[in-house]
Amino acid sequence: MPSAATPAAGGTPAAAPGGDVAVRVRRSDRRRRTVTAYREDGGVVVCIPARFTAAEEAEWVQRMLARLAARDGRRRLGDDDLEQRAARLAERYLDGRARPTSVRWVDNQRSRWGSTTPADGSIRLSTQLQGLPAWVVDYVLLHELAHLLVPGHGEDFWALLAAYPRSERARGFLEGWSTAEAARTGAPAPAEDADD
Repeated sequence: MPSAATPAAGGTPAAAPGGDVAVRVRRSDRRRRTVTAYREDGGVVVCIPARFTAAEEAEWVQRMLARLAARDGRRRLGDDDLEQRAARLAERYLDGRARPTSVRWVDNQRSRWGSTTPADGSIRLSTQLQGLPAWVVDYVLLHELAHLLVPGHGEDFWALLAAYPRSERARGFLEGWSTAEAARTGAPAPAEDADD
């Protein structure tokens, strides 16, 4: 039995194929040609131009669900994988001094790549990073690990990241990727980092 979504502001619930995910369709008068989809609150939001017919909407919902499924198949590193990766990076680049209590993926970070809460040692990475090159994910993980040692973005912080040979390249990649996505979707680009 298909599950229905509660309409969000500007959103219309749609039945999902197989009934395993709630889909909300958001129409926008400002959106002219682009269609985007992302995960939110356990469901999927598909953003389409307001002028789309019901048939176009149905077609694009199917396309975007297929794209998300394909992307999920390519990119799924679990939380355990992230924790292991963080431990290796901390050992290699930070002399094992950064020891997070948890490292996990989160769906609710649409405006930043990662965040750290130094008080409890937790690190969260946006699921938007999934599917990006491993060296980019490693940079964001290392960035967040460094915040367990240095809370701000001063000289001491950047000195810690200097050991990672792809720091500048990864920062450039993330900046370019987020700028391109923002231009394509009209959504704000994620920031490199935010500290709690």
